[in-house]
Amino acid sequence: MTLIILASACLIIVTLSYVSLCAASPFGDCRKCKGFGYALKKDRRGNLRPGKTCRRCWGERKRIRVGRHLFNVWLRLYRDGTDTPAKPAFKTTSKG
Repeated sequence: MTLIILASACLIIVTLSYVSLCAASPFGDCRKCKGFGYALKKDRRGNLRPGKTCRRCWGERKRIRVGRHLFNVWLRLYRDGTDTPAKPAFKTTSKG
């Protein structure tokens, strides 16, 4: 019984820390280029030079975190679902 409580407490702590990380810093370093913005290549002498621009982050060096992306999707879906339809500015009556 105590092992289950300990495991659930650890899971809650990890989840809350990731949520706070996503709230404080929604963007993280690109995983492919490691935040450089381009691939590193070596010239003939062995010196590192900038290569092609990273295709994942397009040279921006940052990508949105998975948790923040999921929160944005949920928020957009919630806003679209609870949006009230626009009321007409004037009421049309037909007199005949």
